[in-house]
Amino acid sequence: MKLSPVLRFVLTSSIFGALTAGQFAPGEWSLVQDGLSGVSAMELAIVSETTAMILDKVEHNPLQTNGHVAWAAELDLVTKTVRPLNPASNTWCGTGSFLSNGTMVSVGGNPVIVVPVGGNGLAAVRLFDPCEDKNCDLFENQAVRRAASLRWYTSSARLEDGSIMLFGGSWVGGLSDFPNISNPTYEFYPPKNIHGQNGTPIFVPFLTETFNANHFPILIQLPDGNFFVAANTKAMIFDWKTNREVRRLPDVPNGVRISNPIPAGSTLLPLTPENNYTPEVLICGGSTFDDSMAHLANLSSQEPTSDQCIRMVLNDEGIAKGWEVEHMPDPRIMSELILLPDGRVTIVNGAQTGVSGFDTVPDQIGESNADHPAFTPSLYDPSAAPGKRFTQEGLPTSDIARLYHSTATLTPNASILLAGSNPNLDVQTHVFPTEYRLEWLSPPYMQHIRPTFTGLPATFDYNSQITLDVDIPEGGEKVSAIIMDFGFATHGLHMNQRLVGLVSQLSNDKTKLTITGPPSPNIYSPGPAFVFVLVDGVPSFGSKTLIGTGAQPPLDEGALNNVLSHQPLFWDKWLAMNPNASDAERNMFSSVPASSPTGF
Repeated sequence: MKLSPVLRFVLTSSIFGALTAGQFAPGEWSLVQDGLSGVSAMELAIVSETTAMILDKVEHNPLQTNGHVAWAAELDLVTKTVRPLNPASNTWCGTGSFLSNGTMVSVGGNPVIVVPVGGNGLAAVRLFDPCEDKNCDLFENQAVRRAASLRWYTSSARLEDGSIMLFGGSWVGGLSDFPNISNPTYEFYPPKNIHGQNGTPIFVPFLTETFNANHFPILIQLPDGNFFVAANTKAMIFDWKTNREVRRLPDVPNGVRISNPIPAGSTLLPLTPENNYTPEVLICGGSTFDDSMAHLANLSSQEPTSDQCIRMVLNDEGIAKGWEVEHMPDPRIMSELILLPDGRVTIVNGAQTGVSGFDTVPDQIGESNADHPAFTPSLYDPSAAPGKRFTQEGLPTSDIARLYHSTATLTPNASILLAGSNPNLDVQTHVFPTEYRLEWLSPPYMQHIRPTFTGLPATFDYNSQITLDVDIPEGGEKVSAIIMDFGFATHGLHMNQRLVGLVSQLSNDKTKLTITGPPSPNIYSPGPAFVFVLVDGVPSFGSKTLIGTGAQPPLDEGALNNVLSHQPLFWDKWLAMNPNASDAERNMFSSVPASSPTGF
């Protein structure tokens, strides 16, 4: 049923009342330490209603599997226990996103081969399908699937067709993305025959304009299908389907650099029926340090960071207005911006001085390139008046430093999981140690009687209507529904995080809530989503569904075969830089011809 504008307003006027009216559940915040991760949480993603996937680099973790150290684990969010997972390659500094059928895809990593069946992690594509019996594992076989180029510190994003895009990074490790090691391209998984590149990487000039601090570029899908892309001090709107820069956006104000090795936290603010799904981005933190080669050689763990927060509405009017500048209670890099179901943003983790990485600066702390951890979260209310959006009042202070290789994510019960931190080459116990302790940050709404619902199907298609049976706390008034992608967290970047408000209507007896699926795959890509029902700012438990039909993303067999028949782009350069590479490493792609860079 197509709604008239008037009826649509009537049905949605109470949706996100908490956002527009500033109504949030009262009470106290809490922070509890509970459980150990087994492997340090360098990468973190919620994969089911009860589990999270944790990826680390290969190091001497206490968790063991198959006669060697584990560097991946599945965390049970209820029991706080872990079981080892078994990637075949080193996942160090990779990326991750979900496909339309619900599969988690981990891409990239480190070249060191650590198990006999392993491969070069820089080209790895690993698949993970969570299962009820907890016996599932990562599937990795580079003979049948891998990236078309070597990628370290790359970003990824879900697409409207259910596939993912890989964007930027380097073909070898380094503190920053220097021109001689850069991979200024993007590609897709599954591969696509597009722009004259039959599955092979596509050059993007923006990545050569943003050296040197442009690792893990910010990549956010917009409701028109284009992407907001930001790195260093620059930003643009990019159309991947035509391979062109649609619009150059104003530079980040005041010379603040926002991507690795001095990353700012970022998120897309909620897309709702009331704001007509108009996109607005928020970016907080970073540093004004000089990222030239000369200065990078003289960095300090005491390098000042920025407290600047910027936001921009990405329509003609908002872009003409430019960036709105605000200031956090404290400066930070490597922080995480975590969307809450009530539309607010919690800023956690990070450091107040220094840069990302370890064992690089002359005045390192232990091995850390950063110092002065940000122990107290900040809360940001995007609906409040300017100057009144930030607070730290009532937020608990941790005693655990969450620095380089730390992560955080919202969980299905709407608490925030804080994990990781390892600014070290291997496991260490000195100052700023390798962290396995888990913390759970609970907003005040966790103390309230929470709404519940049943009736959510396994798939929830676009513009379709479903009716949930709801149990609303006595006296509840404003009732709404949202869907969320909790995203993939690594290195201060929270890829794919998203909150979308749904058109909803409560029955007269307040026992049934009819909700309508998102309007299009550009507003919410097909694949996993967590549905929350909110009553006066108090969320239910987030139940998982697949937006769309649950179908697999399109597969172009010709493009895939072309990728597999060529060496990954930059493999020859990696071998030239590693004359002492093992025979296994040298033979990794020896059966296929060398690839030739095109377009750059």
